[in-house]
Amino acid sequence: MKTAIQSVTARRVWDSRGRPTVEVEIALAGGARGRAIAPAGASTGSGEAVDLRDGGAPQGGMDVTKALAGIAAEIAPALAGLDATDQSAVDRALIDLDGTPNKGRLGGNALIASSMAAAHAAAAGVGLPLWRYLAGGAPGRVPLPEIQIFGGGAHAGRRIDIQDLMVIAVGAGDFATALDWTAEVYRAAGKLLAEQGKLAGVADEGGFWPVFSSNEEALSTLVRAIEQAGFRPGEHVAVSLDIAASEFGENGRYRLDRENRTLSRDEMIDMLLGWTKRYPIVSIEDPLAEDDEAGLVAFTKAAGEKIQIIGDDFLVTNAARVRHAASVGACNAVLIKPNQAGTLTETRAALEAAREAGYSAVVSARSGETEDVTIVHLAVGWGVPQLRVGSFTRSERMAKWNEGLRLSEALPTGGALPPRSSLPWGRP
Repeated sequence: MKTAIQSVTARRVWDSRGRPTVEVEIALAGGARGRAIAPAGASTGSGEAVDLRDGGAPQGGMDVTKALAGIAAEIAPALAGLDATDQSAVDRALIDLDGTPNKGRLGGNALIASSMAAAHAAAAGVGLPLWRYLAGGAPGRVPLPEIQIFGGGAHAGRRIDIQDLMVIAVGAGDFATALDWTAEVYRAAGKLLAEQGKLAGVADEGGFWPVFSSNEEALSTLVRAIEQAGFRPGEHVAVSLDIAASEFGENGRYRLDRENRTLSRDEMIDMLLGWTKRYPIVSIEDPLAEDDEAGLVAFTKAAGEKIQIIGDDFLVTNAARVRHAASVGACNAVLIKPNQAGTLTETRAALEAAREAGYSAVVSARSGETEDVTIVHLAVGWGVPQLRVGSFTRSERMAKWNEGLRLSEALPTGGALPPRSSLPWGRP
């Protein structure tokens, strides 16, 4: 059988923060090969798959030699002979072999790199690009980009409490135009910061690392950048926020260090609702902490009719969590991060649970990224309407946006974006 797994090889490579990570390469009996690299997050949910790191002094404890050893000693023998085109069987073998709820024994980094490499190898084995292999006969469509302009929170030394201030080119008709518009906003934002003496570099995901006196100043500056780039806020280009509230919230209390104040759950909700009235915000991720289900339910009820409320730390790409959230009315969208789940099969299950619940979905990269472009193919092949990979700078980010441009040329649908009516803020 040409698509039988013949060998599994792991190597230590480097991510965008200069930290070691895991790359897996799988060879099939027919000669096809596939490889993939595990990303790593900085702001992580407590329920997501965990990386296996070495600890100790070398590489700040972040080395991955234990994960590599586990691949060589256990994962490679377990996958040998399996049909790479049977993704569920490959992933079941990985899950059973690890045997822990959080992938902690062999490492989520080892498992997701192996799972994605198997998909790449299978696609190569049947002579298809990965997106088309994943689409299973569906036409595929490029997703709407969600792109960071300012970084904060865990991605920028907590210069501001909000983790990501992003833009979405809601008025663009195609993928290339969405990128063009974003590039103009990014340049305008950099010019504004430079003129004001507030530019302090770039954050982990490539967005500007600014010196703002308050969280709301970041919002108002972003809207000014949209305007100075020549666009109408909310009509051409809108705002998307990742609050990442689990980073500064606990037990219904939220500590905003930038502003030296602590908010109750109700005060946090009121602040965010006020922002949605004053600024063209169409999407908010993790508005309340992962331990604040009541707050997420309340915020979704108050704001969620036309605003996308994304669960990340609360849902961690987990089908059971998505179904629970839908049953209680928390969130109306899910962030899809393959390494949170640990395998592609579990990632797809979370996406299907979201679709069954009527949730929207966004495929997302992590703050520690590489040149790997698997997630672009997942978004296109699985028909996920939105994609976020960080900012519009740094090669590990641009590799993914550029792959989207290439796929636009190959898709039957071209670069056409999902219709506005299919997105939460565009529904009638």
